[in-house]
Parts: sequence; structure tokens; C-alpha cells
Amino acid sequence: MRIAIVDGQGGGIGSTIIRRLQEEFGTRVEIWALGTNAIATAAMMKSRANRGATGENAIIQSVGRVEVIIGTVSIIMAQAMMGELTPGMATAIAASPARKLLLPISQENIGIVGVDREPLPHLIDQLILQLRQELNENV
Repeated sequence: MRIAIVDGQGGGIGSTIIRRLQEEFGTRVEIWALGTNAIATAAMMKSRANRGATGENAIIQSVGRVEVIIGTVSIIMAQAMMGELTPGMATAIAASPARKLLLPISQENIGIVGVDREPLPHLIDQLILQLRQELNENV
């Protein structure tokens, strides 16, 4: 299964997710680090992503070639991440046929009703559980 992790700014959330995916799934998944900037991509590559690409065109072209897209809810919001997430990126991610697994974390002025605030490690645990279930269903 090919999984894209989309992150921006310093790439810290994406890096944490990639490390956990590598621990849990190893070579069962191919991880693509898609950064809105070079710093985010480099940080995610240090966490052992299989491939990495940076910027609007790379993200637009890549999200249609993966089965799962992972990131914060901000990756489907134009102008999120202090403007790093362009309208083109948000549209391509939202329109991709890939399954989207989004963490309810945002620095934007957005609240998601019905979702409890959880620390990032707990959210990633839930993400891993969901992905494990989906991987088992597709075997």
C-alpha cells in the first residue's frame, strides 16, 4: 500500500507519523513524504520515508498515485499552515480518490464539533489502529 504523508512548516507531525508507520508496518507500506516546503520534506525523509517531494506541483501530481493520504485536517483547507497550503494543493488532496485519514489538529480558526481534543500521540495511536484494520481488509 502506498501512503502519502502531507505536512508543512517544520514537518514535525509528518515525521512523527512516518516513524510510527515504519515501526508498525515496515515494508508492508511505501511512504511518500509530501512537504509544502523543503524543510518539512527533509524532516520527513529523515524519519525514513521511502520517497519525498516538495511543493505544489509535486503534491498535486502525487496525491492521485497513492491509496491513502494522511495529515492534519488543514491539508484540505486552502491557505492553511500560514499560507503554505495552496488552493491547488487543498483541491488536489480533497479530490484525490485516495482514502484520507485526517488528524483533527489545526492552527486555523476552525473547530470540529463532536471530536474530543486528544494529544498527538493518542491521535497517532488511533490512526495506526484504523490503518491496521484497513490493511487487513485489503489483504
